[in-house]
Amino acid sequence: MVLLSVMMMAGTISYGQNKDLQKQKSSEVKAPHKSRSFQMGQWVQINNAILKELNASYVDSLPLSRMQMVGINAMLENLDPYTMYIPEEDRDDLQMMLNKSYGGIGALVYKPKKEGNLLINEPYVGTPAARAGLVCGDEVLEIEGTVTNGLTAQQCTDKMKGNPGTGLKMKVRKVRTGEIKDVVLTREYIHLSDVSYYGMLNDTTGYISQTGFTTNVSQAVKDAFLDLKKQGMTKLVLDLRGNGGGLINEAVSIVSLFVPKGSLVVSQKGKSIKEEVKLYTTQEPVDTEIPILVMVDGGSASSSEIVSGALQDMDRATIMGTRSYGKGLVQGIRPLPYGGQLKVTVAKYYTPSGRCVQALDYAKRGEDGSVKAIPDSLTHEFRTVGGRAVRDGGGITPDVEIKAEPASRMLLVLFYNGIMEDFIMEYVKLHDQIGDPDKFHLDDEDFDLFVKVAMGKKFDYRSESKALYDKLVESLKQDKIQDKVAEQLDALDKVLNMDKEESIRIHKTEILPLLEREVVARYYFRPQAEKHALQYDIQLKKALETPLADFSKLPEKK
Repeated sequence: MVLLSVMMMAGTISYGQNKDLQKQKSSEVKAPHKSRSFQMGQWVQINNAILKELNASYVDSLPLSRMQMVGINAMLENLDPYTMYIPEEDRDDLQMMLNKSYGGIGALVYKPKKEGNLLINEPYVGTPAARAGLVCGDEVLEIEGTVTNGLTAQQCTDKMKGNPGTGLKMKVRKVRTGEIKDVVLTREYIHLSDVSYYGMLNDTTGYISQTGFTTNVSQAVKDAFLDLKKQGMTKLVLDLRGNGGGLINEAVSIVSLFVPKGSLVVSQKGKSIKEEVKLYTTQEPVDTEIPILVMVDGGSASSSEIVSGALQDMDRATIMGTRSYGKGLVQGIRPLPYGGQLKVTVAKYYTPSGRCVQALDYAKRGEDGSVKAIPDSLTHEFRTVGGRAVRDGGGITPDVEIKAEPASRMLLVLFYNGIMEDFIMEYVKLHDQIGDPDKFHLDDEDFDLFVKVAMGKKFDYRSESKALYDKLVESLKQDKIQDKVAEQLDALDKVLNMDKEESIRIHKTEILPLLEREVVARYYFRPQAEKHALQYDIQLKKALETPLADFSKLPEKK
């Protein structure tokens, strides 16, 4: 950051000193009230004047593109984390977020280092990549004649994506045979379904795992539901855990499947009158009687909360899990000059009972810019159609709370540092197949291989307790009282200070299920991997053992 200074006859006053003087001055003299229109005009003129003066006077050439993005982002950060500027070159990313669709070959790739070949990580079922026989571990040496060694992962994926119907030629080294061959593919419209898996959990219980609310997910949920009904389903589990939301109209359409036509699902209120709308179901339902269990957690947000909140308010489903995230804000897309777009928060939404589930009040920030959650003492009670009490101001509170075991620090470190991916790349070289995916398990020898791979990587392997201990020691040093508790610290350090291998092995039972899920995905695609992971889902098992609410005993719905 350039240090601004003002040269004055009496000497040099630094920017920091000048700012303090301005604060003092502003506290002594109260500024007259200015209209919003005047403030907006003043702001625009000042910004324009600063840019013109910088352009004329600044000693070096101005990094205008970087200044523009930094300035815009800094301005929007004062609002909420959902309002953002999307330049023209990032419009494809916006479409991917809204539709989970793109033109390409349908495969995740992996490139841990710029100097090295691109690796096929996970082909998607039924895509050009899968049909061409590409498998996890195959090395992509060239894309359209350009070697991948020396390119970033983003540069590689940009070359692989393109308009549906266009051709793509790659030179590939097969993972197990070492054969180098030319692979010619035709790009297609790739859509990643938000229904990651559905199937029967037992003879009567159907299960749908939904990961998002992008375009047409409601049709996918409907198709899955009807298929499960044919298989004998008499109770449905709709799993919205970790589902961060998406399009409101898709949430309304999903609720439409289970409640009478004409039911209010959600209301939204904004500054503009056109943002004040009420959304009702407009389609005939497919089933208004089947018992529904909806699973939510702290990762369930936005449209997930619209669905779970509406079904809860209508006494149509039993909500289980842990409290949802608490995002009660609605965003709209507004066009900007030069192809840019603004994703801007335009309204708050309310469930049928009148609840707004927003947990953080971004309009009331602390002096340090921090945002606090709305305390439970300031929330309000509302009533479902059957008279049950529900509250606003902090997500959807489940009818039955069922806690899940939180992921350990070690598991997160291994996952986000790519160490699990590195293990999988070694595993697929050694195994042509894994047999029945429903019965697949990694053995002790496989875990030893994982430990060997992890031992060769650099990462912070401290436990959560050791990380907190280290912070405590630093605080004690700053307070100059470390010596007073030195004996106790040494004793605690001996307990917490494990070597890398011991730190990994102590989490074996937590690591193995995730490794198994990812291995199954590489041989049998993602839906089968999600099915495999259900056997380790203790929270879901507890929910299935819990009786659903009997809404027939509530007063007649009005």
